[in-house]
Amino acid sequence: MKSTPVFMSYTRGDLLNLLVLMVLGFVLIPFVVPTDYWYSSILIPWLCLSLAAIGQQIVMGYAGQLALGAAGFMAAGAFALFNLELRLPFLGFPVNLVLSGLVAAAFGVLFGLPSLRVRGIYLMVATLASQFFIIWMIDKFGWFKNYDTSGIITAQDIVIFGREFTAPLEMYLVVLVVVTILTILAINMTRGSTGRNWMAVRDMDIAAESMGISLLKTKLQAFAISAFFCGVAGALFAFTYLKSMEPVAFDIKLSFRILFMVILGGLGTISGAFIGAAFILLFPVVLNTLGNEIFHGMVDATIISSIELVVFGVLIILFMIYEPLGMAKLWENIKARINSRRGAETSMKQNRKAD
Repeated sequence: MKSTPVFMSYTRGDLLNLLVLMVLGFVLIPFVVPTDYWYSSILIPWLCLSLAAIGQQIVMGYAGQLALGAAGFMAAGAFALFNLELRLPFLGFPVNLVLSGLVAAAFGVLFGLPSLRVRGIYLMVATLASQFFIIWMIDKFGWFKNYDTSGIITAQDIVIFGREFTAPLEMYLVVLVVVTILTILAINMTRGSTGRNWMAVRDMDIAAESMGISLLKTKLQAFAISAFFCGVAGALFAFTYLKSMEPVAFDIKLSFRILFMVILGGLGTISGAFIGAAFILLFPVVLNTLGNEIFHGMVDATIISSIELVVFGVLIILFMIYEPLGMAKLWENIKARINSRRGAETSMKQNRKAD
């Protein structure tokens, strides 16, 4: 039986899941997690990288455009927010955060133009230029760094309606509110006409164009929204996690990490962005902990780091072969099996009672 939407494009099950997650994030975690380490080193970067992965999902998983360079858009959003807070502080942090995302979206439109002519691996190489151009521009022109010669700029404190949010728990709540709002918007877009247009272009752009879908509008829209999400994620990443501004923090390695999050989490799923980000972020911690527990420091950290890269590569190959939809699809399969077993057990009990 197909579920009917009860609010926007959300079913009762979706609203129940959303309510559970919001209670977990806003109520349970602040009471259960006592240490600042979990907020500043685990939860905040996880939320920021999940938001960037959602942006990558939009352009790659839903619109089908092989784009690489999410970290460049994150850098654009981070340095845009720094300059807006520096030069236009009267606008307030929420407004400046939105404007920083719009600045990143402008870069997304600019570097999304090649998608109208090239596709596949050639488009990935073309969009990779955004990574190097944005970082080069920030390094080349001192205005973006307020002519600071040290190379590392301290991010301003987050001030919302005259109140400073500087404690790890407070910054976590700020990031959680932003990520929740943008995630709901992303889900609504992907389930609506906008998402259907993206997926039509992804599946067969020639057929989509013949049905009246504008390839120019649809592709550039996907690049702009994707860059907006990455820009906001980069701004939050710099202001709440790094607490500093340096272009090196948004290098090509970060773009590949976000790409791995999307592939391992599951292409074309919003939940896959969160699952993939959690795995990429927590797996090195688990690997280092196991390495220290088993070998008691006898194995060098560089070897463990190399093993981490090897495992990532093997997992990507296995998922691309056996489960292209990633961990999100595995989770859905597990839930479906559990529900089917419950249904079978319930029917057996009913049959026994009838007998």
